[in-house]
Amino acid sequence: MKREDFEDLPQLVLAYTQYLDVVKNKSPLTVLGYASDIRMFFRYLLTARGTVPADVPFEKVDISQLHIEFMKTITLNDAYSFLSYCRSERDNNVSTRSRKAVALKRFFRYISLQLKLLDENPLQELESPKLKKTLPKYLTLEQSLELLGCVDGKNKERDYCIITLFLNCGLRLAELVSINTNSVRTDNTLKIIGKGNKERVVYLNDACVKAINKYMTVRPVDGVKDKNALFISRNMRRINPRTVQNIVKKFIEKSGLGGEGYSVHKLRHTAATLMYQYGDVDILLIKEILGHENLSTTEVYTHVVDSQLKSAVDKNPLSGVSQTDTNSKIKNTAEN
Repeated sequence: MKREDFEDLPQLVLAYTQYLDVVKNKSPLTVLGYASDIRMFFRYLLTARGTVPADVPFEKVDISQLHIEFMKTITLNDAYSFLSYCRSERDNNVSTRSRKAVALKRFFRYISLQLKLLDENPLQELESPKLKKTLPKYLTLEQSLELLGCVDGKNKERDYCIITLFLNCGLRLAELVSINTNSVRTDNTLKIIGKGNKERVVYLNDACVKAINKYMTVRPVDGVKDKNALFISRNMRRINPRTVQNIVKKFIEKSGLGGEGYSVHKLRHTAATLMYQYGDVDILLIKEILGHENLSTTEVYTHVVDSQLKSAVDKNPLSGVSQTDTNSKIKNTAEN
């Protein structure tokens, strides 16, 4: 995070970002996201209430001097008006609006319960926009093999290793990028720093070990800027997330899966789904492998299998036969 990302925040919001960072151990991206959402809310309120000149651009509205007396004027209706503005004027989807609602609710809970600056939390009853439940998109086993089989090019050992780790270990993008050479241990385990700087250990299977070993034989050494980084870019620096996304996108398209909505995160879904489908792996173990905080997040992969079971039953040739059809066929047989 950069200092300039927070320099225009009111003192109460700045204190909240420090609380998220130090006490709640949230990731820098999460802290920055919450700060941005709260900043936007206050800018919206000042604009909507007509307290800033009309010619001041929204992004230039100064909120740095807002204090607790201003917070006391905020109502539940203000929050819903803001979410409506985000939908109609900023074209925010339901997921983005839901995140903003959570950011506001947690900030006001902080100044009410932690700091005890408000007698009553005005946003205590704030409801988040309802998210549509969707099953995670993933590659089948055959598609995964097709993807691995088409990896080639100048950096084929590196790129194959990257995709292999995604498909076998279910890593997040940020987790893969942050892997150091000493993260790979001699006992064939991988130390991962996940969300909120939480550390976990992932066991590497034979495919991962072989892919890493093969990549290490060609990994650049001379001129490398970040000697600790496992994956190195053509600029001799730690590979960045955008480059990894482009690598995955390139080979997804090459394998004939382009346009299907597959992405880096879908490879994480694929790893979890394949482990559950073919590995007879307990959902609690998958939770630990993926680094999920709540079991409910992991349980979505059981629903994927449930949907497949339903599809299999629906394909039974008897699935469309009713009792009326059966009686009719029996009658026709008897008459003949």
